[in-house]
Parts: sequence; structure tokens; C-alpha cells
Amino acid sequence: MVALSVLDVSPIIEGGTVQDSLRNSLDLARHAEKWGYTRFWLAEHHNSPSIASSATSVVIGHVAAGTTSIRVGSGGIMLPNHASLAIAEQFGTLEALYPGRIDLGLGRAPGTDQRTAAALRGDSGRDGQFFPEQLAELRAYFAGRMPIRAIPGEGMTLPIWLLGSSDYSARLAAELGLPFGFAGHFSPQQLLPALELYHRNFQPSRTLAEPYALVAINVIAAETDREAERLATSGQQLFLSFIRNRPGPLPAPVDSMEGIWTEREKLALQQNLGGSIVGGPDTVREKLQRLLHDTKANEIMAVAHIYDHAARLRSYEITAEIGHKLSR
Repeated sequence: MVALSVLDVSPIIEGGTVQDSLRNSLDLARHAEKWGYTRFWLAEHHNSPSIASSATSVVIGHVAAGTTSIRVGSGGIMLPNHASLAIAEQFGTLEALYPGRIDLGLGRAPGTDQRTAAALRGDSGRDGQFFPEQLAELRAYFAGRMPIRAIPGEGMTLPIWLLGSSDYSARLAAELGLPFGFAGHFSPQQLLPALELYHRNFQPSRTLAEPYALVAINVIAAETDREAERLATSGQQLFLSFIRNRPGPLPAPVDSMEGIWTEREKLALQQNLGGSIVGGPDTVREKLQRLLHDTKANEIMAVAHIYDHAARLRSYEITAEIGHKLSR
């Protein structure tokens, strides 16, 4: 069987509030737990009017406190934005509060624009090129091999995942014998090459005897193909706002994108969102099975930028009904 999980950013919708977004994330997590999802991850982004999960560790604690069994974690923490000691302490605290339920997914991108990244990082001067050294430092804090002790943190054995949208983290995860998650929801063209590299180069470790690959993918499910395609226009409009450098909250869906995007913008969306799985139950089942066949993924993590919360819940419910019957 293939594990199913959720990736969330606590989306802020047009006309909504941050409080609504955080409340809805917890509600989604509670439903996901009931529907048998394995984990519920939150992503770190900054300076975005459509995302409420920027203080990712805090929101993880909020979700973990309101659920009982589902794993909760980061998808991911953008490590260059933080001191390794701070992340060790934050996730050590989360693991102490919710033992056996916390995942630490790490990325090396800023999760924002360069100006905001500079504000986050201050005088540290660190960027993605120092990611391997910073990862080693973080792991050393957990192992108690640093002159300064991470308390809480030291001695904790919570899972560390490497996340990426190219082959860089795939190669590093394989070398270190760590689980790997790929951002297929916005980088579908690099998905198969990165996973092939990860599987081919994997070195067994104390953490993993065999490779374990997770694929994050946009999944918009509804009762019919037409309704799912309408729901998906919210995410398409949101992507347009980013490429036009006019970011805003997640907009309501429209009946058609024609007249909203240019041909060039439509092509850009197809290149970045072309791996999305959008449709009614039969379409989603067929496309999920094809994705599993092509990727040999151990786990699918569904992403759903849907404006209406009830429709978002229904999308994840349909996905669960289908996904739990699929196999690699």
C-alpha cells in the first residue's frame, strides 16, 4: 500500500483572515487523521499574502495539539533562514510535547524573495551553498556532539527528511541515507530524474536500510471533472499573481481562465503546474496510479489550493477514498 499525506500552507483566501486560515488548517488535519492520512506537513514561506504558515514551528505545535495520532511536521523548514541551534531546540521541544509524531523536513531554498531572505538571515551570510554543513551541524546538535547543547533537542531521534525541487537534495539524501521528498507540485519536469538519481545512489544508513521517496503533487478532486477544473482555477490565478509580481490572497475560482491569462502565461503555468492531478474520482484514480507507476514513490503528499474550505475537505476525502486502494 502507498501512504497518503497532506501538505498545507494555511492558505489565506480573498475576504478571509489569518485566524480563519489557521483554524481551517487544524480542521483539515483533524479530518485527514480520520481519513487515514499518514502525516500533515506545513510549509515555510514568507512575505506572501496568501500563506499563514510562515512561523512554521508554531503552526506545527497548533496542529499537533489539536490532533492525536497523525504525524505533523515541516514541508519544510528552509534551513538557511535559521540558526541550526534554534531549529534543534524548536523541534526538540515539539518532539518532547508530541513524542513519536513530529517530522523535520528541510529545504535549502529561501521560501521567499531575496530581499526577505536577507531580512530573515541578518548578518549570517548563509545561503543554500552552506546547506550540507548546516545540516551536519543540526544533526550534531541532536546527537549531542556540539560544545553548546540543544536542550530540548539533544538525544531526540525525530525523522529528518531532505526536500527539494531538483537533483541537489536528491543526491545529498541518497549519500546520507535519508528519506527524500520531491516538490512535484511546482517542479514536475525534474521529478523523474531526481527520483531516479536518489534511488540509484542511495546508501543504506542507520536511518534507512532502503530508499524512501515521497512525492508532493497538486491533487484537486471533486464529484466531476468539470467541477474539479473550476476549483483548480484558484491555484492557477494564485500562480499568475506570483509571476506578475502582484501576489495576493487565494482568489475564488472562475468558470474559465480564458481572458485572464496570456498564451505565454498559460505556457508558464503548464510547465510549473502541469503535473497536477485534477478531476472527478475516475480521473484522479487513473492519474494517481500512473504517477505511482512512473515514480515508484512510497508516499504521495497531496497539495490542494482550493478557495472554499468545504470543497477542500471534500477533495481530500475523495483522494483518501481512492488513494488507500492504490498500490505501487
